[in-house]
Amino acid sequence: MAHIALIGASGQAGSRLLKELSDRGHTVTAIARNPDKIAKLENVTVKQGDVFDPSALAVLLKGHDAVISAVHFTASDPATLIEAVRASGLKRYLVVGGAGSLEVAPGKRLVDTPDFPAQYKAEALKGAEFLDLLRGEKQLDWTFLSPSAMFVAGERTGKFRLGKDTLLTNANGSSISFEDYAIAMVDEIEKPAHSRQRFTVGY
Repeated sequence: MAHIALIGASGQAGSRLLKELSDRGHTVTAIARNPDKIAKLENVTVKQGDVFDPSALAVLLKGHDAVISAVHFTASDPATLIEAVRASGLKRYLVVGGAGSLEVAPGKRLVDTPDFPAQYKAEALKGAEFLDLLRGEKQLDWTFLSPSAMFVAGERTGKFRLGKDTLLTNANGSSISFEDYAIAMVDEIEKPAHSRQRFTVGY
């Protein structure tokens, strides 16, 4: 089993990732600004961490097999997070991505479509910036997993599809539960298939 550092472990995606990792027997260091919000689970050590303090964050990350970043893009700084991971000596870096940078047609991103909700635009653009930074990254073995357009609480079904850079849709639109997203992310840790790539998950 792997030793994983999870930044943003108390959030919607982070809390599901934490449970999935714990349920599968991985040892997790759960890092959050407010540690008291992190669920008490088996094989989980809780630590307080500041995403804007790269040197302190690097110390928390040292010695792990991989790190997952599950923080909102507008509540963090992509360059600072990458700097912290680099400084920790870790190579494997997985990021909970956004759907906005996925393509809906060749060369056309979801965030650039006329109907994209204004309230999510800043977050989506920051996520796209993060992906661009990673694509230029030479040191880290990174993976950026984009959810579908609707990223919501739901069930853990284990029934979903994977894609690359194109938004996945079906008759009901484009969606994935936090719970099924967590399966796809932990699968990627256990059996890496998207080294230095972005991929997506949806129904």
